[in-house]
Amino acid sequence: QVPLAESGGGSVQTGGPLTLSCVVPSYIYGDYCMAWFRQSPGKEREGVGTIDNLGNTHYPDSVKGRFTISKDNAKNTLYLQMNSLKPEDTAMYYCAADFGEFASIICGTVVGQDYYGMDYWGKGTLVTISS
Repeated sequence: QVPLAESGGGSVQTGGPLTLSCVVPSYIYGDYCMAWFRQSPGKEREGVGTIDNLGNTHYPDSVKGRFTISKDNAKNTLYLQMNSLKPEDTAMYYCAADFGEFASIICGTVVGQDYYGMDYWGKGTLVTISS
């Protein structure tokens, strides 16, 4: 089991910024896809940002230009920087990871939709945007 631990959730006003963090075990190596998913009440979980071991990133149109996913390998931490937040961004946000030769393909396909095949998931951190 690969422990993933998210942090940084909270309540912010519309238009504000928030950065989420996810500590990734240092022994992770090889081909991987790291991702942030979110799930709002009554909605399906969706990928909102992915990054593979080559540094390629993907976003759905709903967050493109507002969210930035990044990974600090020295700190073993995955980030999701969120700007210009909207009430519809309110959700539980999850960090997830997938490993193997198809990881980069997965990174390109899970944005904007759910994907139950990710190998590991964090427990989530709640983000609430107030109008």
